[in-house]
Amino acid sequence: MIPIPDREALDDIQLGALRRLWTEVAAHNPFYRAKWDAAKCLPAPATLAEFTSRVPFTTKAELAEDQRLHPPYGSDLTYPLERYTRCCQTSGTSGHPIRWLDTTESWGWMVDNWVEVFRASDVGLQDRIFFAFSFGPFLGFWTAFEAGIRLGALCLPGGGMSSAARVRAILDHGATALCCTPTYALHLGEVAAAEGISLAASPVRAILAAGEPGASIPSTRVRIEALWPEARVWDHHGMTETGPVTFECPVQRGTLHVIERSFIPEVLDPATLEPVPPGGVGELVLTNLGRTGSPLVRYRTGDTVRRALGPRCDCGRWDLALEGGILGRTDDMVVVRGVNLYPGAVEEIIRRYPEVAEYRVEVRRSAAMTQTEVTVEPVPACAAPDLLAREIHGALRDAFNLRIPVECVAPGSLPRWELKARRWQVTDAE
Repeated sequence: MIPIPDREALDDIQLGALRRLWTEVAAHNPFYRAKWDAAKCLPAPATLAEFTSRVPFTTKAELAEDQRLHPPYGSDLTYPLERYTRCCQTSGTSGHPIRWLDTTESWGWMVDNWVEVFRASDVGLQDRIFFAFSFGPFLGFWTAFEAGIRLGALCLPGGGMSSAARVRAILDHGATALCCTPTYALHLGEVAAAEGISLAASPVRAILAAGEPGASIPSTRVRIEALWPEARVWDHHGMTETGPVTFECPVQRGTLHVIERSFIPEVLDPATLEPVPPGGVGELVLTNLGRTGSPLVRYRTGDTVRRALGPRCDCGRWDLALEGGILGRTDDMVVVRGVNLYPGAVEEIIRRYPEVAEYRVEVRRSAAMTQTEVTVEPVPACAAPDLLAREIHGALRDAFNLRIPVECVAPGSLPRWELKARRWQVTDAE
């Protein structure tokens, strides 16, 4: 892809794509036509500054309500139903799943973005890519697989296999790239050890991990790379509503770049909805510029991110850089005795201990007080589980100035996940 010479050139690309998107959507999409008419933001904005100051946000709650009122697919459809060839859905972790339709053209646009993720991760036609998940209704599986095919790589589906069978298949096929969640990369390493399989000779040199904030957490990344000694972990992120959005900077580890040829990103204070300055933390808001069949305009993703300080990255790109990747989600944060706890920050502490195989965080909220407890499952070789619990308790206390009870349970006690991990259990008292 031709490099973008400066920020002005990137702004021009975005504005041209926005105008093309706006023309189609304003004319044919019932959801946005009604939304923009009510907000009096028609005709199309003349500048990007006018766009971000005049056009209303889109929220997941709006989309869910629209699908409830216009089942089964809602009214955010720019074309007649006959134009659509793909159907995916969200995981439903924040409520009911949202179904998402795509035309052949919109699907191709998302596959192009995934190709960029692969290329930024130095994965190409010379590679054999193993996809370690069972293919279901979630978008990321399918777009990643088709992007691998478009690259010309050998694509190896890993659905319908046990974890042990997947480890053997990775080695048997000589896979050089692995796609999975950070949690599952850890679990595959754990399974390999239990099966007596050494990954030291594994040809896997790239692990593309997404689905949860883990691959940009330094301690988690170090742990994965210790289990897969010849591999580098590459973070990236996306969602069913948007498709693939970011890729990891090849120069600055743990920093994600938004694919700004395809998205207009904003980082806003979730309380004031004003832009945060460089270096500031806020909510990522996205406008897709090529998913014309089912667009999202100024979509509040709920992802918490930190803007990089400089306009241009050390790698030479002008695309927005997010330091530390996805820090968490605005709806994942838990306030415990006045302290904001994000799952990623807790994981960074716990994953520093190689004796930890898995963990769980229980949060019980009541009007009087929110209580938090951590359960840790040590690896079988851990000689002093009680000492491990005390050390983690102290590390959490030092990091957050909170006394969080830590308990060790027997090896193999806690569940494992192929997809997004469900380590945090939050309950509200009656």
